[in-house]
Amino acid sequence: MLTRVYSWMNLIGNGFILVGGLGLALGMAGVIDLDTFAFGISAGVRVVGTVAITGCLLSAISCFAREFNNEKS
Repeated sequence: MLTRVYSWMNLIGNGFILVGGLGLALGMAGVIDLDTFAFGISAGVRVVGTVAITGCLLSAISCFAREFNNEKS
């Protein structure tokens, strides 16, 4: 059961990486306006980059948890 949760967590993390990376690339190329994602004193690049970083963290946590469970068994 936990391996399925970790697999889904990894898949969701990779999706976040894809969306965030694509958003950053398109924003830097000028295809999309990153100012639409800005709120408060935070720039739009920072907000879109946070999506990619969140994906990296989710994937790293899920990979660590899957490896930890494999060593434990």
